[in-house]
Amino acid sequence: MRLLVATQNKGKVAEYQRLLADLDWEIVGLGDIGLGSLDVEETGTTFEENAFIKARAYAEASKLITLSDDSGIVVDALNGAPGIYSARYGGPGLDDGGRRRLLLSELEGLPQAERTARFVCVIAVVDPRDGGAEYSAFGKVEGHIMPEERGDNGFGYDPLFMPLGYGRTFGEMPAEEKDPLSHRGVAAAQLPDILRQIT
Repeated sequence: MRLLVATQNKGKVAEYQRLLADLDWEIVGLGDIGLGSLDVEETGTTFEENAFIKARAYAEASKLITLSDDSGIVVDALNGAPGIYSARYGGPGLDDGGRRRLLLSELEGLPQAERTARFVCVIAVVDPRDGGAEYSAFGKVEGHIMPEERGDNGFGYDPLFMPLGYGRTFGEMPAEEKDPLSHRGVAAAQLPDILRQIT
């Protein structure tokens, strides 16, 4: 069986390939099936709405069972920002590094105890066969935003985020340590049961 991970982010596709390596599914990304240029606008107001908007659109276009997630970092001192706008934080002119620098500048001078945050992930799975059955999974991990970047692993805000109970950021952790702890890992752990229902 083929499972489309509906993202342009190659790091995220690779993460799902690791997380689902024990399943008898071929995990492919948009670029692998020639849909890399199809862009779906995220018009929802929650992580779940955006995950399903993407999963439905790419399932319809590909005719494949499709997984999409919407995820981001929620910072308490910023009233929940960047939240669902994490990947677009600061506008289209910024890359991951620029978004991290923007976040650090907005938290500058804030005591560490007040830099609480969490990563949130909602995974939507849409089966376009037989009327389009839909499934979802949720994961989150609590932690803090560090005052500077630490580590070169992962992507996005990983070098800034230290999960509770750990002395290293996600950016300092090897994939085999980070994956089961991460918001995406927690949500993905629910996928085997979902995918067994589909097959």
